[in-house]
Amino acid sequence: MTSELGHLLPELRHEATLSNDERIRRIQLDRWISYPKAEVILARMSDLLAYPPHDRMPALLIYGGAGMGKTKILRKFIRDYPAAFDDSVGITHMRVIHKQMPPEPDEKSFYEGLLDALGSPTNHYHTVAQLRRIARDLLQFVKARTLIIDELHSMLAGTHRQQQILLNTLRFLANDIKLPLICAGTGNAKRALMTDQQLADRFEIIELSRWRNDEAFNRLLASFLGLLPLRQQSDLLAPAVRKALLDHSDGVTVRIVRLIEALAIDAIRSGRERIDMESFSVVPSLPLLLSMEDRSHAGIS
Repeated sequence: MTSELGHLLPELRHEATLSNDERIRRIQLDRWISYPKAEVILARMSDLLAYPPHDRMPALLIYGGAGMGKTKILRKFIRDYPAAFDDSVGITHMRVIHKQMPPEPDEKSFYEGLLDALGSPTNHYHTVAQLRRIARDLLQFVKARTLIIDELHSMLAGTHRQQQILLNTLRFLANDIKLPLICAGTGNAKRALMTDQQLADRFEIIELSRWRNDEAFNRLLASFLGLLPLRQQSDLLAPAVRKALLDHSDGVTVRIVRLIEALAIDAIRSGRERIDMESFSVVPSLPLLLSMEDRSHAGIS
């Protein structure tokens, strides 16, 4: 059968010969799917990782609506640059440190989360000044080269004073330890940074906008064609199918991925083994995201 599976990547063709249950499990695996904007972001993040210490370290903000794949890109980058144990000195080097902005944003919670990312236990009785000093020393000890902060917009849940302190904290980390900052969040994160002129002058911005029916979207769907363990070639690149995917998902990445997964699983269970325009007739009965419910029951096609 593998000779008839030319639509799949060569290293994945054997997956189409597996049982239905196993193929469905493969579809549900968390896989990285490359696309042009993500590759641009990953390349710039790699540049920042190699940036030499400087009095005015550059920074990057990746922003976009919920479900546009910001965290997915960050996790891909973290996997590419894992912590490594140096046998010669007995130290684990962590070039990339990743944390989330705490849901109740204040300086103490921020440093507690940072120390947790560094693998260091904290004492409830530590003061902010003590936590700051410990974090500073550990970042230098593990030879950190960049700090990634996800969900940056969460800082807006704090008071105006807390927001200003957290912005000052970001500036302190960039200045004192000379770390490039990589942040991700919604458009609110961009607005928060713009309230601090010094930070605004450092941060480059890259937006993850909603998908449109263009060449970039075509390349994304082409990547799916080579990954889905279906035994027949799907029509994902057909104009009508591309339009239907966008109509049902409103161009949001997580919705597109979930819809394609659901259609592929239905294609296996029904024996059709491909995704085409007929596949969308079952969309109202598929287990889709809550955010897609109104669109799926509206009979969009």
